[in-house]
Amino acid sequence: MKRRVVVTGIGVVSPIGIGKENYWNALRAGTCGIDTITRFDATEFTTQIAGEVKDFEPADYINKKEAKRMDRFTQFAVAAAGMALEDSKIDLEKITPERFGTIIGSGVGGIETLETQHSKLEEKGPSKVSPFLIPMMILNMATGHVSMAYNAKGPNSSVCTACASSTNAIGDAFKVIQRGDADLMFAGGAEASITPLGMAGFCTMKALSTRNDDPKTASRPFDVDRDGFVMGEGSGVLILEELEHALARNATIYGEIAGFGSSADAYHITSPAPNGEGATRSMRMAINDAGIQAEEVQYINAHGTSTPYNDKFETMAIKTLMGDAAKNVMVSSTKSMTGHLLGSSGAVEAIAVMLALKEGFVHGTMGMHNQDPECDLNVLPNKGVEADVKYALSNSLGFGGHNATLCFKKFEK
Repeated sequence: MKRRVVVTGIGVVSPIGIGKENYWNALRAGTCGIDTITRFDATEFTTQIAGEVKDFEPADYINKKEAKRMDRFTQFAVAAAGMALEDSKIDLEKITPERFGTIIGSGVGGIETLETQHSKLEEKGPSKVSPFLIPMMILNMATGHVSMAYNAKGPNSSVCTACASSTNAIGDAFKVIQRGDADLMFAGGAEASITPLGMAGFCTMKALSTRNDDPKTASRPFDVDRDGFVMGEGSGVLILEELEHALARNATIYGEIAGFGSSADAYHITSPAPNGEGATRSMRMAINDAGIQAEEVQYINAHGTSTPYNDKFETMAIKTLMGDAAKNVMVSSTKSMTGHLLGSSGAVEAIAVMLALKEGFVHGTMGMHNQDPECDLNVLPNKGVEADVKYALSNSLGFGGHNATLCFKKFEK
Protein backbone atom coordinates (compact mmCIF):
# COMPACT_ATOMS: atom_id res chain seq x y z
CA MET A 1 0.00 0.00 0.00
CA LYS A 2 1.32 3.44 -0.95
CA ARG A 3 2.26 5.74 1.91
CA ARG A 4 0.09 8.86 1.99
CA VAL A 5 1.78 12.26 1.78
CA VAL A 6 0.38 15.47 3.24
CA VAL A 7 1.45 19.12 3.40
CA THR A 8 2.08 20.37 6.92
CA GLY A 9 4.09 23.57 6.41
CA ILE A 10 4.05 26.51 4.01
CA GLY A 11 6.62 29.22 3.35
CA VAL A 12 6.44 31.80 0.60
CA VAL A 13 8.34 34.83 -0.66
CA SER A 14 6.36 36.44 -3.45
CA PRO A 15 5.67 39.74 -5.25
CA ILE A 16 2.30 39.96 -3.48
CA GLY A 17 3.50 39.15 0.00
CA ILE A 18 6.08 37.46 2.19
CA GLY A 19 4.72 34.77 4.49
CA LYS A 20 1.66 32.56 4.20
CA GLU A 21 -0.85 35.01 5.65
CA ASN A 22 0.26 37.99 3.56
CA TYR A 23 0.33 35.89 0.41
CA TRP A 24 -3.10 34.36 1.00
CA ASN A 25 -4.72 37.67 1.93
CA ALA A 26 -3.37 39.20 -1.30
CA LEU A 27 -4.70 36.29 -3.37
CA ARG A 28 -8.13 36.63 -1.79
CA ALA A 29 -8.14 40.38 -2.41
CA GLY A 30 -6.93 40.05 -6.00
CA THR A 31 -3.85 42.17 -5.31
CA CYS A 32 -1.41 42.51 -8.21
CA GLY A 33 2.30 42.70 -7.39
CA ILE A 34 3.45 43.83 -10.83
CA ASP A 35 4.93 47.30 -11.21
CA THR A 36 7.78 49.26 -12.81
CA ILE A 37 11.18 47.63 -12.29
CA THR A 38 13.22 49.18 -9.47
CA ARG A 39 16.15 46.76 -9.16
CA PHE A 40 17.96 48.33 -12.13
CA ASP A 41 17.41 51.05 -14.73
CA ALA A 42 15.19 49.41 -17.35
CA THR A 43 14.68 52.54 -19.46
CA GLU A 44 16.24 51.01 -22.58
CA PHE A 45 14.33 47.71 -22.27
CA THR A 46 11.20 47.00 -24.28
CA THR A 47 9.69 45.60 -21.07
CA GLN A 48 10.10 47.78 -17.99
CA ILE A 49 7.74 46.00 -15.59
CA ALA A 50 8.01 42.92 -13.39
CA GLY A 51 6.72 41.26 -10.24
CA GLU A 52 9.50 42.17 -7.79
CA VAL A 53 9.60 40.96 -4.19
CA LYS A 54 9.22 44.01 -1.96
CA ASP A 55 10.68 44.63 1.50
CA PHE A 56 12.78 41.47 1.60
CA GLU A 57 15.60 41.75 4.13
CA PRO A 58 17.86 38.67 4.10
CA ALA A 59 19.05 39.43 7.62
CA ASP A 60 15.52 38.79 8.89
CA TYR A 61 15.96 35.13 7.98
CA ILE A 62 19.67 34.40 7.50
CA ASN A 63 22.92 35.17 9.28
CA LYS A 64 24.41 38.26 7.60
CA LYS A 65 27.72 36.58 6.81
CA GLU A 66 25.99 33.58 5.25
CA ALA A 67 23.56 35.76 3.32
CA LYS A 68 26.45 37.56 1.60
CA ARG A 69 27.59 34.20 0.25
CA MET A 70 24.23 33.43 -1.33
CA ASP A 71 22.64 34.61 -4.55
CA ARG A 72 19.25 36.25 -4.14
CA PHE A 73 17.42 33.11 -5.30
CA THR A 74 19.10 31.07 -2.55
CA GLN A 75 18.24 33.71 0.04
CA PHE A 76 14.61 33.41 -1.03
CA ALA A 77 14.73 29.61 -0.70
CA VAL A 78 16.28 29.60 2.76
CA ALA A 79 13.78 32.20 3.97
CA ALA A 80 10.79 30.29 2.56
CA ALA A 81 12.06 27.00 3.98
CA GLY A 82 12.47 28.57 7.41
CA MET A 83 8.93 29.91 7.30
CA ALA A 84 7.61 26.50 6.22
CA LEU A 85 9.48 24.78 9.04
CA GLU A 86 8.15 27.26 11.60
CA ASP A 87 4.63 26.85 10.20
CA SER A 88 4.88 23.07 10.47
CA LYS A 89 5.87 23.25 14.17
CA ILE A 90 8.37 20.46 13.63
CA ASP A 91 10.77 20.07 16.54
CA LEU A 92 14.10 19.28 14.89
CA GLU A 93 15.31 17.71 18.12
CA LYS A 94 12.59 15.08 17.92
CA ILE A 95 12.98 13.88 14.34
CA THR A 96 15.59 11.76 12.58
CA PRO A 97 17.68 14.08 10.34
CA GLU A 98 18.43 11.24 7.93
CA ARG A 99 14.69 10.92 7.27
CA PHE A 100 14.31 14.63 6.40
CA GLY A 101 15.21 15.51 2.80
CA THR A 102 15.28 18.49 0.45
CA ILE A 103 14.39 18.98 -3.21
CA ILE A 104 14.21 22.55 -4.49
CA GLY A 105 14.05 23.50 -8.16
CA SER A 106 15.17 26.56 -10.11
CA GLY A 107 15.04 27.35 -13.78
CA VAL A 108 17.91 29.82 -13.93
CA GLY A 109 19.78 29.78 -10.61
CA GLY A 110 22.25 32.51 -9.68
CA ILE A 111 22.12 34.74 -12.73
CA GLU A 112 22.59 37.93 -10.69
CA THR A 113 25.85 36.58 -9.28
CA LEU A 114 27.00 35.55 -12.75
CA GLU A 115 26.30 39.01 -14.16
CA THR A 116 28.01 40.83 -11.30
CA GLN A 117 31.11 38.68 -11.35
CA HIS A 118 31.41 38.73 -15.14
CA SER A 119 31.46 42.52 -14.97
CA LYS A 120 34.32 42.33 -12.45
CA LEU A 121 36.18 39.97 -14.77
CA GLU A 122 35.80 42.37 -17.69
CA GLU A 123 36.61 45.51 -15.73
CA LYS A 124 39.26 44.38 -13.23
CA GLY A 125 40.57 41.01 -14.37
CA PRO A 126 40.26 37.39 -13.17
CA SER A 127 41.88 37.95 -9.77
CA LYS A 128 38.93 40.13 -8.73
CA VAL A 129 36.30 37.46 -9.37
CA SER A 130 34.80 36.25 -6.10
CA PRO A 131 35.87 32.82 -4.84
CA PHE A 132 32.18 32.35 -4.07
CA LEU A 133 31.13 32.80 -7.71
CA ILE A 134 30.55 29.11 -8.36
CA PRO A 135 28.86 28.16 -5.05
CA MET A 136 26.62 31.22 -5.36
CA MET A 137 25.70 30.68 -9.01
CA ILE A 138 24.94 26.96 -9.30
CA LEU A 139 21.27 26.23 -8.81
CA ASN A 140 21.68 23.27 -6.46
CA MET A 141 22.89 25.67 -3.76
CA ALA A 142 19.33 26.51 -2.78
CA THR A 143 18.88 22.87 -1.81
CA GLY A 144 22.33 22.71 -0.27
CA HIS A 145 21.89 25.76 1.93
CA VAL A 146 18.40 24.75 3.05
CA SER A 147 19.60 21.31 4.09
CA MET A 148 22.57 22.78 5.96
CA ALA A 149 20.48 25.45 7.67
CA TYR A 150 17.97 22.95 9.04
CA ASN A 151 20.07 19.76 9.35
CA ALA A 152 18.05 17.87 6.76
CA LYS A 153 20.32 14.89 5.99
CA GLY A 154 17.91 12.82 3.91
CA PRO A 155 17.53 12.58 0.11
CA ASN A 156 18.84 15.79 -1.40
CA SER A 157 18.68 16.96 -5.01
CA SER A 158 17.77 19.81 -7.32
CA VAL A 159 15.52 19.99 -10.35
CA CYS A 160 15.87 22.17 -13.45
CA THR A 161 13.02 21.79 -15.91
CA ALA A 162 12.59 25.48 -16.72
CA CYS A 163 9.17 26.73 -15.60
CA ALA A 164 8.17 23.25 -14.43
CA SER A 165 11.12 22.98 -12.02
CA SER A 166 9.37 23.36 -8.68
CA THR A 167 6.37 21.29 -9.67
CA ASN A 168 8.77 18.51 -10.61
CA ALA A 169 10.59 19.07 -7.31
CA ILE A 170 7.38 18.67 -5.31
CA GLY A 171 6.41 15.63 -7.35
CA ASP A 172 9.81 14.03 -6.85
CA ALA A 173 9.70 14.73 -3.11
CA PHE A 174 6.20 13.23 -2.96
CA LYS A 175 7.52 10.03 -4.53
CA VAL A 176 10.52 9.91 -2.16
CA ILE A 177 8.17 9.84 0.84
CA GLN A 178 5.63 7.60 -0.85
CA ARG A 179 8.22 4.88 -1.49
CA GLY A 180 9.57 5.11 2.05
CA ASP A 181 12.95 6.82 1.58
CA ALA A 182 12.06 9.74 3.86
CA ASP A 183 9.33 10.88 6.26
CA LEU A 184 9.72 14.62 5.74
CA MET A 185 10.82 16.74 2.77
CA PHE A 186 11.40 20.37 2.01
CA ALA A 187 10.01 20.75 -1.52
CA GLY A 188 9.61 23.76 -3.77
CA GLY A 189 11.49 26.26 -5.89
CA ALA A 190 13.28 29.61 -5.97
CA GLU A 191 14.04 32.15 -8.66
CA ALA A 192 15.51 35.66 -8.92
CA SER A 193 15.90 36.51 -12.59
CA ILE A 194 14.82 40.15 -12.65
CA THR A 195 18.28 41.26 -13.73
CA PRO A 196 19.49 43.12 -16.81
CA LEU A 197 20.67 39.95 -18.55
CA GLY A 198 17.63 37.91 -17.55
CA MET A 199 15.22 40.58 -18.73
CA ALA A 200 17.18 41.27 -21.92
CA GLY A 201 17.10 37.62 -22.91
CA PHE A 202 13.34 37.37 -22.56
CA CYS A 203 12.81 40.79 -24.19
CA THR A 204 14.74 39.88 -27.33
CA MET A 205 12.82 36.59 -27.43
CA LYS A 206 9.68 38.77 -27.48
CA ALA A 207 8.16 36.63 -24.75
CA LEU A 208 7.32 39.46 -22.36
CA SER A 209 4.41 41.87 -22.18
CA THR A 210 5.29 45.41 -23.23
CA ARG A 211 2.30 46.97 -21.50
CA ASN A 212 4.62 49.25 -19.51
CA ASP A 213 2.00 51.95 -18.99
CA ASP A 214 -0.44 49.55 -17.33
CA PRO A 215 1.55 47.10 -15.20
CA LYS A 216 -1.36 46.02 -12.99
CA THR A 217 -3.18 44.44 -15.93
CA ALA A 218 -0.15 43.49 -18.04
CA SER A 219 -0.45 39.84 -17.04
CA ARG A 220 -3.86 38.85 -18.38
CA PRO A 221 -4.05 35.07 -18.88
CA PHE A 222 -6.77 33.82 -21.25
CA ASP A 223 -7.62 37.38 -22.32
CA VAL A 224 -7.86 38.11 -26.02
CA ASP A 225 -5.49 41.07 -25.62
CA ARG A 226 -2.70 39.21 -23.81
CA ASP A 227 0.70 40.08 -25.23
CA GLY A 228 3.22 38.04 -23.22
CA PHE A 229 4.13 37.07 -19.70
CA VAL A 230 5.49 39.29 -16.93
CA MET A 231 8.64 38.25 -15.10
CA GLY A 232 8.34 37.57 -11.39
CA GLU A 233 10.64 36.37 -8.62
CA GLY A 234 10.40 34.60 -5.28
CA SER A 235 10.23 31.22 -3.63
CA GLY A 236 7.69 28.71 -2.40
CA VAL A 237 8.64 25.85 -0.09
CA LEU A 238 6.32 23.24 1.39
CA ILE A 239 6.88 20.68 4.13
CA LEU A 240 5.76 17.30 2.79
CA GLU A 241 5.18 14.66 5.44
CA GLU A 242 4.14 11.04 5.61
CA LEU A 243 0.61 10.95 7.00
CA GLU A 244 1.17 8.75 10.06
CA HIS A 245 4.26 10.78 10.96
CA ALA A 246 2.17 13.95 10.79
CA LEU A 247 -0.71 12.50 12.81
CA ALA A 248 1.66 11.22 15.48
CA ARG A 249 2.79 14.75 16.25
CA ASN A 250 -0.72 16.24 15.82
CA ALA A 251 0.37 18.40 12.90
CA THR A 252 -1.88 20.84 11.06
CA ILE A 253 -2.59 19.32 7.65
CA TYR A 254 -3.33 21.63 4.72
CA GLY A 255 -4.12 18.90 2.25
CA GLU A 256 -2.85 15.75 0.61
CA ILE A 257 -0.76 15.20 -2.50
CA ALA A 258 -2.68 12.49 -4.32
CA GLY A 259 -0.88 12.22 -7.66
CA PHE A 260 1.91 13.45 -9.89
CA GLY A 261 2.43 13.40 -13.65
CA SER A 262 5.34 14.46 -15.84
CA SER A 263 5.78 14.33 -19.62
CA ALA A 264 7.79 15.70 -22.53
CA ASP A 265 6.50 17.37 -25.67
CA ALA A 266 9.60 16.32 -27.63
CA TYR A 267 8.58 19.08 -30.02
CA HIS A 268 10.24 22.54 -29.73
CA ILE A 269 12.62 24.47 -27.47
CA THR A 270 10.06 27.14 -26.54
CA SER A 271 6.68 26.42 -28.15
CA PRO A 272 4.21 23.97 -26.59
CA ALA A 273 3.22 20.92 -28.62
CA PRO A 274 0.19 21.44 -30.90
CA ASN A 275 -3.13 21.07 -29.10
CA GLY A 276 -1.29 20.80 -25.79
CA GLU A 277 -0.99 17.04 -26.14
CA GLY A 278 2.01 16.87 -23.75
CA ALA A 279 0.12 18.76 -21.06
CA THR A 280 -2.85 16.44 -21.52
CA ARG A 281 -0.64 13.43 -20.87
CA SER A 282 0.87 15.05 -17.79
CA MET A 283 -2.55 15.80 -16.31
CA ARG A 284 -3.82 12.32 -17.15
CA MET A 285 -0.81 10.75 -15.44
CA ALA A 286 -1.50 12.80 -12.31
CA ILE A 287 -5.15 11.79 -12.04
CA ASN A 288 -4.33 8.17 -12.81
CA ASP A 289 -1.70 8.27 -10.07
CA ALA A 290 -4.35 9.67 -7.73
CA GLY A 291 -6.82 6.95 -8.76
CA ILE A 292 -9.57 9.37 -9.77
CA GLN A 293 -11.56 10.24 -12.88
CA ALA A 294 -11.13 13.55 -14.70
CA GLU A 295 -14.66 14.68 -13.87
CA GLU A 296 -13.79 14.55 -10.14
CA VAL A 297 -11.40 17.50 -10.58
CA GLN A 298 -13.15 20.70 -9.54
CA TYR A 299 -10.35 23.25 -9.86
CA ILE A 300 -7.28 23.66 -12.06
CA ASN A 301 -4.59 26.19 -11.22
CA ALA A 302 -3.44 26.72 -14.78
CA HIS A 303 0.08 27.42 -15.95
CA GLY A 304 -1.73 30.41 -17.47
CA THR A 305 1.23 32.52 -18.57
CA SER A 306 -0.61 35.21 -20.58
CA THR A 307 1.23 34.21 -23.76
CA PRO A 308 -0.74 33.53 -26.96
CA TYR A 309 0.31 29.92 -27.48
CA ASN A 310 0.45 28.68 -23.88
CA ASP A 311 -3.06 29.77 -22.92
CA LYS A 312 -4.58 28.46 -26.15
CA PHE A 313 -2.87 25.06 -26.02
CA GLU A 314 -3.40 24.63 -22.27
CA THR A 315 -7.09 25.25 -22.90
CA MET A 316 -7.07 22.52 -25.54
CA ALA A 317 -5.27 20.17 -23.17
CA ILE A 318 -7.81 20.70 -20.40
CA LYS A 319 -10.71 20.17 -22.79
CA THR A 320 -9.15 16.99 -24.14
CA LEU A 321 -8.65 15.67 -20.61
CA MET A 322 -12.00 16.74 -19.15
CA GLY A 323 -14.34 16.27 -22.10
CA ASP A 324 -17.79 17.63 -21.32
CA ALA A 325 -16.73 18.28 -17.71
CA ALA A 326 -14.32 21.00 -18.91
CA LYS A 327 -17.10 23.56 -18.93
CA ASN A 328 -17.64 23.10 -15.19
CA VAL A 329 -14.11 22.91 -13.75
CA MET A 330 -12.96 26.20 -12.22
CA VAL A 331 -9.75 27.59 -13.72
CA SER A 332 -7.55 30.44 -12.54
CA SER A 333 -4.00 31.72 -13.00
CA THR A 334 -1.95 32.92 -10.03
CA LYS A 335 0.46 34.53 -12.52
CA SER A 336 -2.15 37.22 -13.17
CA MET A 337 -1.11 38.64 -9.79
CA THR A 338 2.45 37.48 -9.20
CA GLY A 339 3.80 37.45 -12.73
CA HIS A 340 5.69 34.38 -13.89
CA LEU A 341 8.18 33.19 -11.26
CA LEU A 342 9.78 30.80 -13.77
CA GLY A 343 11.24 27.83 -11.86
CA SER A 344 9.53 28.73 -8.61
CA SER A 345 6.09 29.41 -10.09
CA GLY A 346 4.82 25.85 -9.59
CA ALA A 347 5.58 25.87 -5.87
CA VAL A 348 4.02 29.29 -5.25
CA GLU A 349 0.96 28.10 -7.18
CA ALA A 350 0.85 24.77 -5.32
CA ILE A 351 0.63 26.81 -2.12
CA ALA A 352 -2.32 28.71 -3.59
CA VAL A 353 -4.04 25.37 -4.27
CA MET A 354 -3.27 24.01 -0.81
CA LEU A 355 -4.77 27.08 0.82
CA ALA A 356 -7.77 26.93 -1.51
CA LEU A 357 -8.52 23.38 -0.36
CA LYS A 358 -7.96 24.27 3.29
CA GLU A 359 -9.84 27.59 3.31
CA GLY A 360 -12.62 26.85 0.82
CA PHE A 361 -11.79 29.75 -1.51
CA VAL A 362 -10.49 29.76 -5.10
CA HIS A 363 -8.80 32.96 -6.24
CA GLY A 364 -9.67 34.64 -9.51
CA THR A 365 -7.69 35.60 -12.61
CA MET A 366 -6.98 39.30 -12.49
CA GLY A 367 -6.66 41.46 -15.59
CA MET A 368 -9.00 39.32 -17.67
CA HIS A 369 -11.61 41.63 -19.17
CA ASN A 370 -12.24 40.12 -22.59
CA GLN A 371 -11.92 36.36 -22.56
CA ASP A 372 -10.38 34.85 -25.68
CA PRO A 373 -13.00 32.71 -27.47
CA GLU A 374 -10.23 30.16 -28.06
CA CYS A 375 -9.75 29.93 -24.30
CA ASP A 376 -13.36 29.05 -23.53
CA LEU A 377 -12.90 27.56 -20.08
CA ASN A 378 -14.65 28.42 -16.82
CA VAL A 379 -11.95 30.96 -15.97
CA LEU A 380 -12.82 32.92 -12.84
CA PRO A 381 -12.50 36.55 -13.96
CA ASN A 382 -11.16 39.22 -11.60
CA LYS A 383 -12.49 37.82 -8.33
CA GLY A 384 -12.45 34.56 -6.45
CA VAL A 385 -15.28 32.38 -5.22
CA GLU A 386 -16.09 30.40 -2.11
CA ALA A 387 -15.87 26.73 -3.07
CA ASP A 388 -15.55 23.39 -1.32
CA VAL A 389 -12.94 21.68 -3.50
CA LYS A 390 -12.02 18.02 -3.01
CA TYR A 391 -9.63 17.51 -5.94
CA ALA A 392 -7.52 20.08 -7.77
CA LEU A 393 -4.74 20.08 -10.34
CA SER A 394 -1.79 22.45 -10.68
CA ASN A 395 -0.03 22.65 -14.06
CA SER A 396 3.49 23.80 -14.93
CA LEU A 397 4.78 23.79 -18.51
CA GLY A 398 8.38 24.69 -19.29
CA PHE A 399 10.69 25.55 -22.17
CA GLY A 400 12.17 22.40 -23.63
CA GLY A 401 8.78 20.72 -23.60
CA HIS A 402 8.65 19.90 -19.88
CA ASN A 403 5.16 19.31 -18.46
CA ALA A 404 4.39 18.60 -14.82
CA THR A 405 1.09 18.29 -12.94
CA LEU A 406 0.27 17.79 -9.29
CA CYS A 407 -3.06 16.43 -8.09
CA PHE A 408 -4.09 17.69 -4.66
CA LYS A 409 -6.83 16.34 -2.44
CA LYS A 410 -8.69 17.90 0.46
CA PHE A 411 -7.53 16.05 3.55
CA GLU A 412 -9.78 13.36 4.96
CA LYS A 413 -8.58 10.77 7.43
